Amino acid sequence: MEVTVDQRGDSKVAVISSGSLIINSVNDALDLMVTARYQGCDKLLLRKENITEDFFELRTGLAGEILQKYVNYNMVLAIVGEFSGYNSKSLNDFIYECNQGNKVLFKKTEAEALAELHAQR
Repeated sequence: MEVTVDQRGDSKVAVISSGSLIINSVNDALDLMVTARYQGCDKLLLRKENITEDFFELRTGLAGEILQKYVNYNMVLAIVGEFSGYNSKSLNDFIYECNQGNKVLFKKTEAEALAELHAQR
């Protein structure tokens, strides 16, 4: 796993790169948050491919648990990837609702995610 910091002015985003799964559990998500904080970041960008598919199966409760931890610890998260392949109305509604707020974002491109993350204070 590689962590790079994308900085624009006072805004810092921890950008996570990996060729494998990083988040398989709530504890993995918390470890990743600590890694981002250690880099001085309160914003995190992660690719969809680095998260277990269980996250996107809402009935497992994993997404809710992880995202609640991120919100509680004031960490803004952007998940980047193609989400149109999921045929779940509940997941699509969940993604839509998240994108209406400012704590969890689902974006198609890293550039989109970084622009939105840096725009937040």
